[in-house]
Amino acid sequence: MRKRIAVLLAVAMMASVTAGCSGAEAKAPAAGTETSGGQTGENASQGAGESGENPIRIGVAAPITGNSAEYGKGFQVATQMAAEVVNAAGGVKGRPIEMVVKDSKGDAKESADVARIFCEEEDIVAVIGDFSSSSCMASAPIYQEKGLVQISPSASHPDFAKMGDYMFGVVGRQDDEGPFMAKYMAKKYIGAESVGVIFMNNDWGVVTSENFKQACEESGVTVTATESFIEGEKDFNAVISKVRQTDPDALCLITQYNEAAIISKQVKQAGWDVQIMGAGAMYSDQLIQLGGADVEGLIAESPFIIEESDPKAMEFAREFEKRAGFKPNIQAASAYDTALLVADAIGRAEEVSRSAVRDALAATDNFMGITGPITFTEDGDVHRKYRVMAIQDGKWVALTGYDYYDE
Repeated sequence: MRKRIAVLLAVAMMASVTAGCSGAEAKAPAAGTETSGGQTGENASQGAGESGENPIRIGVAAPITGNSAEYGKGFQVATQMAAEVVNAAGGVKGRPIEMVVKDSKGDAKESADVARIFCEEEDIVAVIGDFSSSSCMASAPIYQEKGLVQISPSASHPDFAKMGDYMFGVVGRQDDEGPFMAKYMAKKYIGAESVGVIFMNNDWGVVTSENFKQACEESGVTVTATESFIEGEKDFNAVISKVRQTDPDALCLITQYNEAAIISKQVKQAGWDVQIMGAGAMYSDQLIQLGGADVEGLIAESPFIIEESDPKAMEFAREFEKRAGFKPNIQAASAYDTALLVADAIGRAEEVSRSAVRDALAATDNFMGITGPITFTEDGDVHRKYRVMAIQDGKWVALTGYDYYDE
């Protein structure tokens, strides 16, 4: 099994910017353009190429439109890149793979509707997605009932994968990330004795804040205030003022990059000089573009960072940026790994069926992706290690290695 994985990844890193033997540059179809499936936009079929064999079809549920559209486009581009890599290497079991993208719009109800559509399409053997924990958890009972894998590159709620044996999570768990933020970012790296928290009031934000607060208590860090907001909020002055009145040493943001940029700007406009730290969901160059000088010095964490010292990650990042128009974040890199992992599992499966693919995924042992090794727990998710990162001189830089846990 490991030999097959190693061969596939070796081919992937050599072929990620080409397709087939012609050496022609591989380009992902842009949203809204016609694809091999004859569909457009958010309901697009990608990656089957011109092979005479019937393609193996894999669903991709993603927020192509809505507030999380950047993440959805990242899913679309990254999974298409992975499909081209696999097909350039001969496909799976002699057949090309095809990514079928449907727009969940970042909405739990829409995600459930997409799940029903995928479940009724009998030739869909697995679904990659959705983006948010809320959307994934809303869809999980539907996928479980129909026996169709839902493997999310980004859902980190610790209860998601437990919802059924057809659920898998790749990016890590919030009951690992929250404690790292408290013990190793707030306490060890910043040296904070107290911290205030602003968090997004959804499934992901709530569980992350709860894990963070519990770990702060265990680490001797006082949480002076916790304030929540609803996704889409633009004016944070009231919650900033409430947290500021408690005079914490650091301000922890449990948000996506767009809210983090707005909050950081409003903190600076209020004249509050406080160290801002936060969740790995903020790791995106879009945060730097939106926040500018106001996010300089912000500290976050991530299990993955693109560095010059990692040629495989750099190769992926350059091609991704050329296609997407922005640099990849952890979610895009995880989507790329997830698509390669699903293809690998199909190759290891006894047959091309939904149940056989599920069994092969569950047996995954040390799959090496650009985001690191992937081995599923009994629940179907992954334990990750994290690094402390910061924005310095307008760029993300790693401040610690993975051995920071042991120092």
